[in-house]
Amino acid sequence: MEYRKLGQTDLNTSIIGLGTFPFGGEWGKQFTQVEIDQIISSAADNGINFIDTAECYGEHQVESLIGKAIGKNRDHWIVATKFGHIYNGFMDRIPDWSPKGVTGQLEQSLKALGTDYVDLYQFHSGDNKDFDEDGLWTALERHVQSGKIRYLGISIQHGAVMNDDLYQLESAAKVNASIVQIVYNRLSRDAERLFLPYCEKNGLGVIARIPLARGFLSGKYTIDHPFPVNDLRSNQDRRMTVGMVNAAQEIKEKEVPDGMDMTQYALHWILRQSAVSSCVVGCKDVGQVKRNSLVDSSCMLSWSDCT
Repeated sequence: MEYRKLGQTDLNTSIIGLGTFPFGGEWGKQFTQVEIDQIISSAADNGINFIDTAECYGEHQVESLIGKAIGKNRDHWIVATKFGHIYNGFMDRIPDWSPKGVTGQLEQSLKALGTDYVDLYQFHSGDNKDFDEDGLWTALERHVQSGKIRYLGISIQHGAVMNDDLYQLESAAKVNASIVQIVYNRLSRDAERLFLPYCEKNGLGVIARIPLARGFLSGKYTIDHPFPVNDLRSNQDRRMTVGMVNAAQEIKEKEVPDGMDMTQYALHWILRQSAVSSCVVGCKDVGQVKRNSLVDSSCMLSWSDCT
């Protein structure tokens, strides 16, 4: 496993991080504590040291699963979580950006994770009004000074560049945010125009989320794949699904070298960007963890042939 420094922090993250949104049950599968224990143990054994979660993957449910799984191995992990929402059922969240509300969310996250600090605490996909909530960043800075938060970050809301995202990116230094989490993958390249150059120029660490485009860049889904009703992809616009499946198939035929796993290709493709420190990849089983861990940027493909 290769490690990259996350911006100007002292966090050296594995280039593959463990994304935990699927653990909340909104991707068509319910997880037991035993399964989570096995996945996280396998991730550690394969060199992964970065785990990304959120306050609203369940009502701190996923954080609790993670907390039990990392247990006495807490020092191995760079733990990132987020703030700004209260879980209210399947794909339903109630926003709360007030200093008091966010302080309460932080305390609940620490309790669920079984730790007295988080390495990275991220503003979770809010708009500019939420970002400028009176007293929010002052309260967060107090928690940094108390040691409950090591670093602050911003999880950018949109896959495409929007005005809200640009404002928040350019305000990162003002609010003492060191890290930006963005949507970036072979099907969503908008970050290349402004986000990545800005982050590299200004020393902001970059975490790429949704690196496999909700799994479509694995190449295993067809247009008529039957996603279960408790899988968020079942609610996706069909035209979007058709477009993603067709685009992924074209990439597989034209870009992926013979004999190379398409998932590994998609992760390699992101990590060719020096501005990106880590991709957070959701995993449903130990086998997926092991396959994702095989990505090695020292064996990068020749990108001159890739669009």
